[in-house]
Amino acid sequence: MSDKLELIPVEDIKVTKGMTVDQMLKAMGRAGGFTAQKLADATDIAEAMIKKEGCLRILSFPACIMATGTRGVIVDMVKNNMIDLIITTCGTLDHDLSRTFAQYYKGDFMMDDAMLRDEYEISRLGNVLVPDSCYGVVLEDNLLPMFDEIFAETQSLTTHEIIDQVGARLDNEDSLLYQCHKHNVPIVVPGITDGSFGCQLWMYYQMHRKLRIDLFGDEQMLSEMTNDAEFTGAIIIGGGISKHHVIWWNQFRGGLDYCIYLTTAEEYDGSLSGARIREAVSWGKVKEDAKKMTVEGDATISLPLIYAGLAERLL
Repeated sequence: MSDKLELIPVEDIKVTKGMTVDQMLKAMGRAGGFTAQKLADATDIAEAMIKKEGCLRILSFPACIMATGTRGVIVDMVKNNMIDLIITTCGTLDHDLSRTFAQYYKGDFMMDDAMLRDEYEISRLGNVLVPDSCYGVVLEDNLLPMFDEIFAETQSLTTHEIIDQVGARLDNEDSLLYQCHKHNVPIVVPGITDGSFGCQLWMYYQMHRKLRIDLFGDEQMLSEMTNDAEFTGAIIIGGGISKHHVIWWNQFRGGLDYCIYLTTAEEYDGSLSGARIREAVSWGKVKEDAKKMTVEGDATISLPLIYAGLAERLL
């Protein structure tokens, strides 16, 4: 046997009454295959990243999961000091605020969409139902008065400053914006105009033409945070602008030291969403010797399991 090859026997999973999530994850890690092994390894990497002194912990994700109960997992990760920085899309703000002031409802992927629109004025997000009354109107009624206060003394703010100021005006423990304000976790939204929150800013701009969104200020903060950190690590959910912003700024410091990628996308089409972490090594965005793992699967399954394991180990 080669000195470079360590042969570890595959062990059967033994499910027992009262078995904890972390015990199951560790059993998966001994099972050898297939995505179960990856999920277990990702949890180990996340634990190492969170415990590493001097490590900047970044979380990026698309908006859709904020419309689901997985929002609570992300909120708890912030509350329990597992995350230092969030990069996401405008829809995250929309869904967090809408669910702070109103309710979303369970649905089904195969519902009659024409009926939902024509008879109930409901939008379908996968198998989540979003009534019109819980979305645009709610945001307009609540955000525009906040903007009057936020922009009373200055007419130029970064996205993370605006979001922090909105979070400061909420009083809801379940809100991501509230918890990020409370725990000093910046939320950066590079595509701030691509959603209802951004549309409300645009509407406010119609009456306040001196309003400016300082996007370069966001980029400056990201540059400073990544370059000042001794180590950097990221949990990246899905692709798009959020993922790319994480890996983009880390290339200037030699790459991420830790990286977990949760995705449902395929690699064959060359998309950023489908690109595995190993591809980012070729760009210098993830270090060659980084602790890294790609886990294929729905993040509304994988992220709660990873967090449950971390909670058992670290809290």
